[in-house]
Amino acid sequence: MNARTDQHVLAVPEVYFATLPSGSRMPYVTRGSGEPLVFVHGSLCDYRYWNGQMAVLSKDFHCVSVSLGHYWPSDDCSIPGPFSWSTHVAELAEFITVMDIGPVHLVGHSRGGCVAFQLAREYPYLVKTLTLADPGGPLQIDDAPEAALPPATTALRAQVAELIDGGAVEAGLEMFVDSVSMPGIWRKSPSGFRSMAIDNAATLPKQFRDPLPAYTRAAADGVTCRTLLVAGGKSPRMYRDNVERLAEWIGRVEKRTLAGASHGMNVTHPAEFNRLLEAFVNGNDT
Repeated sequence: MNARTDQHVLAVPEVYFATLPSGSRMPYVTRGSGEPLVFVHGSLCDYRYWNGQMAVLSKDFHCVSVSLGHYWPSDDCSIPGPFSWSTHVAELAEFITVMDIGPVHLVGHSRGGCVAFQLAREYPYLVKTLTLADPGGPLQIDDAPEAALPPATTALRAQVAELIDGGAVEAGLEMFVDSVSMPGIWRKSPSGFRSMAIDNAATLPKQFRDPLPAYTRAAADGVTCRTLLVAGGKSPRMYRDNVERLAEWIGRVEKRTLAGASHGMNVTHPAEFNRLLEAFVNGNDT
């Protein structure tokens, strides 16, 4: 990763807090004007994860990046609801409503892709377009056994949680980040990303206790807006499989692969990711 990418991750924009009807105060940053483009981070991240998109796409869009409940800079004492994907979906819907910016162009990565997917299903009037980058969660194929994470993944996550709970935070983060991207990626990541992950390390054991819902054909039928699916060419197979299957199931869909990129594609390959996203949102051929 280059110094410019690292600078994007380290940037410190002004942070605002939206008070939601549920009692939560959702942190967010905003930049630019135009049609609203809302970014939803995944595991170990927060609003800072999208700095490379905010800096560029805000020239043409009203860009908003949120921190979901329990993620930095919030703390558990100020969050009334439990840590769960369903709570995050509800809070994000409240946020878009309170801010009066819907329908939005919604962008989610990894676990945030699952949150964005579920929001588009449950609150279709709030979402104009949907972009899912390496969406996280299990995949339920028709007539197959109930979807679940592979046993090896479950075992690794238990070890990660034990390390983090025991105070070996960086060791646990290195194990997890390398498992969802590629071996060695943690040590190669810019310092800004590593700092962000450390700030959010306490959310990871909570996340492991809150399994994401499976992607199914029936669930995908509920996504009626234009949808862009983006896979990293070197991302772990589970993410690429999700993209492949959702591309078959969602009606109004485009699918793209960022060659050479792994799971953190928008950080490692921001220029290519931004071009894909901008062309899609503008309705151009990507």
